[in-house]
Amino acid sequence: MTGIDDGDSEVPNADDRDSEDPNADTQYHLDITDDDVADSVLLPGNPDRVEKITAVWDSAERVAAHREYRTATGTYRETPISVTSTGIGGPSTAIALEELARVGADTFIRVGSCGTVDPDIAVGDLVITSGAMRQEGTSSEYIDETYPATADHEVVTALVAAAERLGHDYHVGTTLSTDSFYAGQARPGFEGYEAPGSEDLLATLKSANVANIEMEAATVLTLASLYGLRAGAVCTVYANRETGEFETVGESRAAETASLAVALLAEMAAVKREADADRWHAGLTLE
Repeated sequence: MTGIDDGDSEVPNADDRDSEDPNADTQYHLDITDDDVADSVLLPGNPDRVEKITAVWDSAERVAAHREYRTATGTYRETPISVTSTGIGGPSTAIALEELARVGADTFIRVGSCGTVDPDIAVGDLVITSGAMRQEGTSSEYIDETYPATADHEVVTALVAAAERLGHDYHVGTTLSTDSFYAGQARPGFEGYEAPGSEDLLATLKSANVANIEMEAATVLTLASLYGLRAGAVCTVYANRETGEFETVGESRAAETASLAVALLAEMAAVKREADADRWHAGLTLE
């Protein structure tokens, strides 16, 4: 277990951010270069979660910090891994994924917290996203709303295997991603304002077997699919909107599960090479 090694300088690339050209060596918002990140990147929203995530790794070094974006790279079970905070919501998350992809990252796992409308999902449980409802607006800037936000099969498999190995209670299901923490999630606004349709939203989600509500997964999944990359999401439940329970517990469970999933994806890749298989399937196994 480790914290972040800041080295001798605060931000290695801070003086090189002089272009917003997406083809520039140093990415404009994230302040990263090709050598700064691993192929697999965890994406928490909260910048403070970066150090909490790297605390479960074998080693970690901060490579960039600019605006809401903090990036660290290290190893977990001898597997290269990175983490970049995205800030809240789809717009800043899309920027992070765009610039990480430009420097070579190809696998993304959203790591965060969420609410649920399922009374059988306990606060502290994990929800692994199989697909997402695109109620945020960012993904619609890229493709029309009929395009599905689906998680990569291998990433979901690795997240499930990781949760099983760690002994965490988890659920796999559909996620609602919204741009609004208040009106978009049927919470009252200032002075009790209620958005049209908010009174029926939670019941509609419950009847549709939606597992959880958060603000970034749909953007991550949609963009990754469009670009031929891999993505998934795992979130710890903080709020059960059906039972009224709320508690900020189990934050490290999502971090542990996502980190182990990256290591398992590396093992799965080795098994696929040995079997000359293009995709992971039921006939392949991990030791």
